[in-house]
Amino acid sequence: MFTKQFFSSQLATGNGGWLSGLGGARSDAGPLVTVESALSLTAVQSCVTLLAESIAQLPLELFRRTKDEGREAAKDHPLYRILAYAPNEWQTPLEYREGSQLSAGSRGNSYSIIGRDGDGTVTGLYPVPAQSVVVMKGSDLRPYYQIDGQEPIPQRMVHHVRWWSLNGYVGLSPIMLHANAIGHAQAIQQYAGKSFLNGTALSGVIERPREAAPIKDPNVIDRITDQWQQRYGGTGNAKRVAMLQEGMTFKALSMTNVDAELIPALKLTALDIARIYKVPPHMIGELDKATFSNIEHQAIQFVIYTLLPWIKRHEQAMMRDLLLPSERDEYYIEFNVSGLLRGDQKSRYESYAIARQWGWLSVNDIRRLENLPPVKGGDVYLQPLNMVDAAKPLPAQMPKADPKVVAEIEGILA
Repeated sequence: MFTKQFFSSQLATGNGGWLSGLGGARSDAGPLVTVESALSLTAVQSCVTLLAESIAQLPLELFRRTKDEGREAAKDHPLYRILAYAPNEWQTPLEYREGSQLSAGSRGNSYSIIGRDGDGTVTGLYPVPAQSVVVMKGSDLRPYYQIDGQEPIPQRMVHHVRWWSLNGYVGLSPIMLHANAIGHAQAIQQYAGKSFLNGTALSGVIERPREAAPIKDPNVIDRITDQWQQRYGGTGNAKRVAMLQEGMTFKALSMTNVDAELIPALKLTALDIARIYKVPPHMIGELDKATFSNIEHQAIQFVIYTLLPWIKRHEQAMMRDLLLPSERDEYYIEFNVSGLLRGDQKSRYESYAIARQWGWLSVNDIRRLENLPPVKGGDVYLQPLNMVDAAKPLPAQMPKADPKVVAEIEGILA
């Protein structure tokens, strides 16, 4: 039934070859990179959860196409309840979609077993850990899924969302694909931690001349340094004048070049990780080059170029896996992202005014976009009086006014 070719969702690239993601990949910097260890990095955790939480909070609905090329919510379809209210017995829709995107964003794949009744209607979605799934290619070229070594199950029983793939069956893991970049960040973080654990940081040292007799009593040394700290340490003693005796001098110490470059190196690794997920740096706390004038546009770019590709993966995977072939012409599944694309209040109101003036939005259309209830008479569309159909001839010349009426008006004005 199956060809010899199979694809494990654990496959990942690293060190120039294909390795098992179950044990991780050894980066060139030294640390072993796994999904769990990568998520301990704040930049990775911020990127992965940002995508997951952004998608999970979006309204998701099943729509039915109507005859007038419109649409309506298909609330009478059994799948509507699964998507909007209860994917399974223990998860809310937000928890399910958040977990699905967390798995897809970290491991490259998200799997759920599809519960179906006798006529094929979906009754529930049950998530499965991606690391426990092996994808096999059948003789019919369709994927089959082996879970925890059990008998493979067909495609119609599994909802699979994948990141981009080299073989078309299993998505690559973003973390394991970029194991070297993430391993570099882990190595810098480990170096910083060990520096604080094992290193010493002194503001300066008091030196005595070589010809002076050494002080052998540690109590005397402690007394000298304690008195120095008490008199000249802290902000309250800043800029005080000190006097040293017996030829002693104070020598201030500066940090080493390696320590001085530690913070920029940490920032650089955070930017590298943001590039992996195409997340604007300001959205993971890197505000060095962010300004109030460009953050709004970066947020819209985040929706269009970062979030929408993931949203389309989820939408089309649900269309493929959860709708019967006979239903796909009538029904479709869609996330509502309009709320994320809205600009500031002034910009929105200006665009609403233009749309209202030129007739493609009504008052109720605008109120619906602002999550406000409709008003009576708010479904009227306006049209400028000086606009005419270019395909129609110009109107005939206006008739001349009645002289009696003109004379009457002149009399009134006089």
